[in-house]
Formats: sequence, structure tokens, C-alpha cells
Amino acid sequence: MEKTCENCGNQYANAFQVIMHGKEHVFDSFECAINVLSPRCACCDTRVIGHGVETEGRIYCCSHCAESSEFKDFRSPA
Repeated sequence: MEKTCENCGNQYANAFQVIMHGKEHVFDSFECAINVLSPRCACCDTRVIGHGVETEGRIYCCSHCAESSEFKDFRSPA
């Protein structure tokens, strides 16, 4: 059974589902899943697909961006 990717609209028999925050998402590739679900760095707007760092609810792609921000007390998100 083909499902439709919510990012690109491609219908694909090998599409996969991701449940995030109780909502089901359907994608045909990890690239599309990353595009829709990954957060963006609060400093440089890069997609955060690794661990990143977090401070006061803001996510950064790296410690450099976190240190460049106005916040100095950052940690790796759990």
C-alpha cells in the first residue's frame, strides 16, 4: 500500500511512519523527515540533526553557536 510523504508528496510503497509528540508523520526518506521534524539552530538556522546543545529552551547546532548567543549556561539536550 502506497503512502504519501507529507514533505514532498511522493507516493511510495516503502514510506515509513514517525510518531512525534503523539502525531503520526509519513515520509518517503530520512531527508524529508529531517526537513519536517528537526529543530533549527537559534543562532544560525541550521537544521539540528545531531545532539546539539540547549539553553533556556533554545536549541543550538553546536557549542560555538550557543556560546555566541546571549546565554552562556548551555547543556546537551536529554
